[in-house]
This record gives sequence, C-alpha cells and structure tokens, in this order.
Amino acid sequence: MLPHFNKIHNKFKLNGVRYNHSTLKEAAYDYIKEGLPYQKVIGNFLMDWLNNKDFIKVTTSGSTGNPKVLSIKKQSMVYSAIATGNFFGLTPGNSALHCLPTEFIAGKMMLVRALILGLELDLIQPNLHPLASVNEPYDFCAMVPLQLQNSIPQLKHIKTLIVGGAAVSKKIKDNIQDSKCDIYATYGMTETVSHIAVKKLNNGIHECYQLFPEIHISIDKRDCLVINAPKLIDTPVITNDVIELCTDTSFKLLGRIDNVINSGGIKLFPEQIEKTLAGVIQQPFFVASKKDDSLGEHLILVVEGECNIDNLSQSIKDFDVLNKFEIPKEILSVPQFVFTNSGKIKRKQTLELL
Repeated sequence: MLPHFNKIHNKFKLNGVRYNHSTLKEAAYDYIKEGLPYQKVIGNFLMDWLNNKDFIKVTTSGSTGNPKVLSIKKQSMVYSAIATGNFFGLTPGNSALHCLPTEFIAGKMMLVRALILGLELDLIQPNLHPLASVNEPYDFCAMVPLQLQNSIPQLKHIKTLIVGGAAVSKKIKDNIQDSKCDIYATYGMTETVSHIAVKKLNNGIHECYQLFPEIHISIDKRDCLVINAPKLIDTPVITNDVIELCTDTSFKLLGRIDNVINSGGIKLFPEQIEKTLAGVIQQPFFVASKKDDSLGEHLILVVEGECNIDNLSQSIKDFDVLNKFEIPKEILSVPQFVFTNSGKIKRKQTLELL
C-alpha cells in the first residue's frame, strides 16, 4: 500500500537527527528564522509539505521557456519517491546526500525520498564542488552535470548517483567509465514529478533510457514523446523531445523538436551533432542555424570564448565523422554563454548575444 504523504518514516533522519511530524516542523521553522539562504528554502518546503494541503507549488527551471508555477500533488511525489527507491534498491536507513537547490523539483524530491523511504539525509549548501569536503560514504546522491564534472575524484564516496538538469558531455562520460560509483542520467521534468526514466552512464555504452514501472509512452505525429503516467499526472504530457523507441519500455532521445534544423530538406538534430563534435571541441559550444536563401537554414557552430576559427574548422573536417550536411557552415564565438541554474545552455538567449 502506498504510504500517505503526511506519514514520516520512522527511520528518517536529517543531518543525523531523527524527527517526527511535530519536531520536523520546529526544525523547519528554525531553518526559516535563523538558517542560511539554502536552509530557508528547505525550511519553507518542509513547512509546505507538513501542512494540510494535498499539493505543493513548484517552479519550473525555465530551460525551455519562461519559468512557470505548477501545482503538484503530494501523493504523486510519494509515488515518484517509491518508484526511485524500488529501482535503485534504496532501503530504510540508507544514507543520502542532498546537494541540489531545493527551489526546483529535483531538490524537493531528495527531501521527499528521505521522508517517505526512511533515508538518513545529510544537507550541504549547493555548490559546484559538493564532494570537496565529504569524507564518509553515501548510498545515494543527485547532482547536475557541472557538479559531477567537479566531483569525479571523490566519487568513491557515493554508491549510486543520478544526474539530471542538462545533458552529460562526452568528456564527463569518458572520465567516469572506470568509476565504481553507479552513475545514471535521468529523464524527466517538473510536470512528471522528477524523472520517469534513467540510463546508465558508466561501465559500458548505454543509449536508451529505461522507463520506470507503470509509465507508458507513445510517439505523436512529430515523432515526439508522449508520457502517460496516471499515478503522477492527470493527463498525458506531450513533450517536444524527439525520440526513437528501443523497446516498449525504453527509448533513445534524439533532440528537441524546437532545435531541429531543416537544411535543404535534410533534418538535422543539433544534440546528435553536438555529441559527435564533443570529441573535437574542448570549450563549451552548441549547434544552431541561420537563415539561408538556398537551403532555408544552414548549420552554424557557436563556441564560448576565444578560438582560432580556421584551425577549429579544419579540425572538424579532419575528424571525418560528420556527413557533409552536419559540418557547420559558419563558426561564431560569444564571450560567455547564458546558462540555467542546472548548467543547461539557454540557446535562444545566447544567440541573441550575436
């Protein structure tokens, strides 16, 4: 039976202290009154979780549009927490590290998992080097790619790590292959109450996201993913993510329909081209398009910071992996990209800097 959201697991601990409903309220109030900014956010969330309302207000990240506020059912968050716990084999008393901002769904769900699954959760201030001062082992942790990139030498302290919020670069993947930590990319969004699918990132090549149980997907006429998850959402979520089905319960993410470039009738997926170019380009970059009188659109490469454009252009041609349509016709540079809080490039806003 699914536990009710107002029940706190008797094994739950926060920073080494066991709490019940009333004492957790007191701790949350203390966070709000006297805590650091990140603790105030945690305190506010806990107060909202412990009230009599059956929903939580959650702000989306704004990576694919303007941020918006959604009402998420607490019981849906409970189901999501249990699905994650079952998939990764989390049990009461397991330890977890919380190093994400609690303003967004990923950070909120770390708290909910601990409350519902009975995890012993330690809080640290969100930063780009979350494991720098960690000396004890944890069974579970969640990060964004920039945090993972800066934590590779310390991954021995984490048994299972999930990574979300932005794509994980080829360079990071290459550097984590021999790690004993089990590292997974997550697929999900605020609307689906965090992730609904994961794929392994290390110890082998894993192209497909594996769905959690009772999540059903289909493809619309645009080849975009449609998610049907009755225990999480009341109506199906129609995404702008172009996918390829691997099986009935797994899929390969190709890119966003918003980013697809039609060059002379050829559909180009920037995310796929970027994955290939990561073997050549070391600095931050992305692929976009410009209007073209003959082709409709032509491919451009945008890099952050200074670069020798002629040398980079030649390196891409010498790489000899892209077909002729996938080779950028122009290379442009921007002093600094615009990023979301999770490290995802805001393409439209960055292009406006040109």
